[in-house]
Amino acid sequence: MKKITITLLFITLITPIFSSAQEIATLKYNGGGDWYSNPTALPNLISYCNTNLNTTIKEKPQVVEVGSSSIFQYPFIHMTGHGNVFFSKSDAQNLQDYLISGGFLHIDDNYGMEPYLRKELVKIFPDKELKEIGKNHEIFKDKFIFKEGLPKIHEHNSKRPQAFGFFHEGRLVLLFTYESDLGDGWEDPSVHNDPKEIRKKALKMGANIINYAFKH
Repeated sequence: MKKITITLLFITLITPIFSSAQEIATLKYNGGGDWYSNPTALPNLISYCNTNLNTTIKEKPQVVEVGSSSIFQYPFIHMTGHGNVFFSKSDAQNLQDYLISGGFLHIDDNYGMEPYLRKELVKIFPDKELKEIGKNHEIFKDKFIFKEGLPKIHEHNSKRPQAFGFFHEGRLVLLFTYESDLGDGWEDPSVHNDPKEIRKKALKMGANIINYAFKH
């Protein structure tokens, strides 16, 4: 009886992923990092996707805490920031359950997050390797073409942009974009004064990520 109860509870938690397919959220995490940075980024990306991908995503993204069962309501969750990140054991388990049950997490390093993040990602999938994603992956081809893979939006340390990910049963479930700063490119034009073409490039890559998350 105990085993059946646990199974039913798990089904109850994961079901909303498929019933709320047009709403996305920002991940609120612990550790002191500014999870709330780039406030105009996701609303602008949502608007771009609704116009160019014919999605019907709600205009205002939600905020969801990393350890909350509410994450199962969203097929796509975005995480960003500059500083420290910390996942408790239960946080990590919650994220693992979310990802293997159909969810998708995009983490965009807003500069400075990477050294803190890597040690926390191990907690989510201790048996998996964070792999660099090559330019031939579907996420760089469908809807918009990025022949060289992840685009460079903002320059920091003259490093090349890199995309890393965790895969589960062949599906990319977690995407970590590093030395790219996609979120900065999604923000209002007045925030960073980026050229129009740079912003368009960032939004197109973001649309590809949303499209992949919704399709898989």
